[in-house]
Amino acid sequence: MTILGDIVKVDRKVDVNVNWIMQELGVDQSFDVIRRDITLAGRRATLFYINGLVKDEIMTYILTSFSRLEEEDLTPNAFLKVYKKYVSYIQVEDLDDLHKAVDKILCGEIALIVDGFNKVISIDVRKYPARMPEESDLERVVRGSRDNFVETLLFNTNLLRRRVRDPKLRTEILQVGSRSKTDVAVVYIQDIANPRLVDTIKEKIKAIKMDGLPMAEKSLEEFIFRGSFWNPFPRVRYTERPDVAAAHIFEGHILVMVDTSPSVMILPTTLFHHLQHAEEFRQLPLIGTFLRTVRFLGVIASVFLPPLWLLFSLQPELLPPNLAWIGPKKLGAIPLAWQFIFAEMGINLMRMAAIHTPTALATALGLIAAVLIGEIAVAVGFFNPEVILYMAIAAVGIFSTPSYELGMANTLMRIALLIGVGLFRLPGFVAVTMGTFLLLMTTKSFGLPYLWPLIPFNGSALKDIFVRPPVPLQKLRPRVLHPLDLDRQPYPEPARKPLPREAAGQQEKRQQEKEKRIWPEFMDDGDEKREK
Repeated sequence: MTILGDIVKVDRKVDVNVNWIMQELGVDQSFDVIRRDITLAGRRATLFYINGLVKDEIMTYILTSFSRLEEEDLTPNAFLKVYKKYVSYIQVEDLDDLHKAVDKILCGEIALIVDGFNKVISIDVRKYPARMPEESDLERVVRGSRDNFVETLLFNTNLLRRRVRDPKLRTEILQVGSRSKTDVAVVYIQDIANPRLVDTIKEKIKAIKMDGLPMAEKSLEEFIFRGSFWNPFPRVRYTERPDVAAAHIFEGHILVMVDTSPSVMILPTTLFHHLQHAEEFRQLPLIGTFLRTVRFLGVIASVFLPPLWLLFSLQPELLPPNLAWIGPKKLGAIPLAWQFIFAEMGINLMRMAAIHTPTALATALGLIAAVLIGEIAVAVGFFNPEVILYMAIAAVGIFSTPSYELGMANTLMRIALLIGVGLFRLPGFVAVTMGTFLLLMTTKSFGLPYLWPLIPFNGSALKDIFVRPPVPLQKLRPRVLHPLDLDRQPYPEPARKPLPREAAGQQEKRQQEKEKRIWPEFMDDGDEKREK
């Protein structure tokens, strides 16, 4: 056996290869690692595979075809005849490194080792335990598809290709983790996505030096955005809906899929991406705009309504005379600031309890929270009724936030505002608000400003944020993503006389020079790609 660095060359003696794999996989110690010795046209051969990860019917068919082979059937060029003729299956690969063969076995493939062959034949007959696509609990819609992503990477790419039948769609596979060897797919449309952004994401993924990704996409996110761990605002949007993923990839975004996770990462994103929901685009534009407006108001109320009410209750002189009714009619046994803090902790505790509560008991948990805790706390004088009211409104606003990660970040922001108001009144409210705004201004997702199109200001893009644009009017991709192909729909050509050939060529040249002045760094990439 020849060992060259990390490469272990396949030996022509079957016993040498089998003994190495036996020791590497611990076949005698692991009950699910199977070794099967067979005879292939008079030659000794061995199969290695993981029990439960292979398709039994296909392997039975292949073994049956092997049993009919005679020695003269493999002469001459025995390896090529077995590889190209007698392994009657589609996904077959030859390997000259035993390390790669072991990786293939652990992925669920079958490794065929034959005496006299200096290569291992890997047969991809994987069958992962998987659930069927079903609607996500986090992104439900009244109308729309119900086939959401699952934990199997191949299923997820198939769901996406069903919606994006573009030959330029690329699904590049990478492996992360020296022990877990987790499959990570970077998905993009080649002639739309910014190639520099694609390369940056792939470089960050390849640079990960870790034994495994136990939490899949969340572990990967922390490696990608290394250096800003304590920023609570999400710079990655997660989705479990293939239609949402397809809509973003058409705009020029890049998807990152991690095997064993149904959540797909969308890069790059802004704050407003986390406030959009598929339901808005499943309704008419006016209804979609109404839903979006209500959602925005709910999110704003969830962050600022309780702190503002607390501020006006502690400093009623800030209110104009016609709003003097705002504030508690009577004080409870606990100071107002502490009432909000305790109510905040109680709501989040109930949220966590609901996640771990069986479905059959979830209704009982809601009754306990609403009746036994809420009403009794008000009745005995611990809490003011207004505190319960405003915290309930805030909770509804958080639950209406499409992004769970943004909802948790808004919860932390609301708690910080309550603490600031409770300690310093108006200066505390202003300081926390300004600090959060500065944090949002300095946050970027792969160079994309987090508050775009508000900062830097882009009027037309900002209008599309607040008003759901009709699909026929969505003619351009977001310029901030620097897509190679900016147009989504062709513009109608104005009626004019046909130009002579020389004049038409000069006009095309002027147009190219104009585009190169606007996007110099990206036009160069596009020219190089076209030349190739």
